Amino acid sequence: MKIGLYFGTFNPIHIGHLTIANHMAEYSDLDAIWMVVTPHNPFKKKSSLLDNNHRYQMVMIATDDYPKIKPSTIEFDLPQPNYTVNTLAHLQEKYPKYEFCLIMGEDNLKSLHKWKNYEVILDNHDVYVYPRISEGTVEHQFTDHPKIHRVAAPIMEISSTFIRKAIKDQKNIRPLLPQNVWEYVDEMNFYRK
Repeated sequence: MKIGLYFGTFNPIHIGHLTIANHMAEYSDLDAIWMVVTPHNPFKKKSSLLDNNHRYQMVMIATDDYPKIKPSTIEFDLPQPNYTVNTLAHLQEKYPKYEFCLIMGEDNLKSLHKWKNYEVILDNHDVYVYPRISEGTVEHQFTDHPKIHRVAAPIMEISSTFIRKAIKDQKNIRPLLPQNVWEYVDEMNFYRK
């Protein structure tokens, strides 16, 4: 079984995240997508980042109707600060029969050479890249790399930052969130302050 790992704070998860995850599930050779909720780094003060469990809850309700997409708390119990290479090693040990791949936007591919032990990641895992509008160029070593696969997913220019600011400014952004996520955010009074 080939699992695509889509990492994010998902603060909140929005239709852009779901569109990319669903596209990867339907139009690549990945069997399932795990939405890995990145935990709050205890060493960083970021008041706009909701508690881990609230963000996981939103991912859970957002993906409920998508059988190929599952939420994951795998990083919640790993030592912080955590690195992707450590998460991948942990997952490979825990699920030896699964093949784990990374899903990332092209903006992240441009900085992959700065990631901890990125060579180890590329030696052992495929990377599925979706297009993003961003500055800079992809390092030459990654342009024709056999482990890096470009997927022609839709370009989604929606950000959680924009959504949080819009909610704070009392704008109606309901179309940008899955209905059940909007209801959860509204009921919990998130991002209003």
